[in-house]
Amino acid sequence: MDAVPRSLRASPTPLLLVSDTPRSGPPPWRDESLWRVRAGVYVIRAEWEALPPWERYLVRVHAFALARPDAVFSHEAAASLLGLPVFGHPRTIHIFDARRSRSARYGDVTVHTSADRRSQHEVAGIRISAVEDVAIDLARVLPPALGLAVADAALRAFSLDGELLLDRAATQRNEFGRRRLRWVLSHATPLAESPGESISRAVIEWCGFPTPELQRNHRVEGRIFRSDFCWPERKILGESDGWLKYGADDPAAAAAAVRAEKYREDALRRQGWRIARWDYAGALGVAGLRNALTAAGLRPERRPETAALSSVGRNARST
Repeated sequence: MDAVPRSLRASPTPLLLVSDTPRSGPPPWRDESLWRVRAGVYVIRAEWEALPPWERYLVRVHAFALARPDAVFSHEAAASLLGLPVFGHPRTIHIFDARRSRSARYGDVTVHTSADRRSQHEVAGIRISAVEDVAIDLARVLPPALGLAVADAALRAFSLDGELLLDRAATQRNEFGRRRLRWVLSHATPLAESPGESISRAVIEWCGFPTPELQRNHRVEGRIFRSDFCWPERKILGESDGWLKYGADDPAAAAAAVRAEKYREDALRRQGWRIARWDYAGALGVAGLRNALTAAGLRPERRPETAALSSVGRNARST
């Protein structure tokens, strides 16, 4: 049975329709305070410019939904609506049309089709591909580390069964990206709590480091702490940082979180743990993660997979 989302993410900024603007005053296309998202659809320019790339993409998806209410969103477009990871600003809006004999691209819209039977759902008037198919589709086409981040998030957010996802993919006739797809789905886990952790896990493997335990609890000085990555036999912990982890929208909460994190690390070090930290950029660039783990004393057990590592930060599907 397919997972049915209860809600979809709304547009990060209100959409202004030309048909709803008052007749008096300059037309929207002459108003420098507005930004044209799609024909007949505008947003406040300052709000648009303040959005990160993936949120701008979500605005574009909602603008297209207004223009084409019959569209069935797929790939990155569906992922953005579902709250799954989207990397950068995808170049095109992705929709699915089972009536077509082949996929095609028209302007900034890519229309996909498939010989396999697929499910779709309608939520609040917007149609999307099944969550399971979104995860599988993106696992085929994204760089493997990014596809893993999507698959991990789908398992976690929608309580998907990884084995059933593998079975679903195995029945599909599409051979494109099948090797990449199998790698992603066989490595996917709901234990990863962020895209940074998912990407880090791929980089750790491809650097040749031993496989870590994920989300291990540590009882230290009467309190329970949890690590992102743990090598207990080597007394090494790995932490994948992101500013959102510290409450970027609330400076006071962020400062408190940083203090709590320092207390936690000091307590762990007193018990003999060595701690490696890296941020999202350090994982994407590989070197930051690898250097942090090496400095903490972790050594590779296998030769690095150079080709896989070179793919981590390259995503031709986004700007």
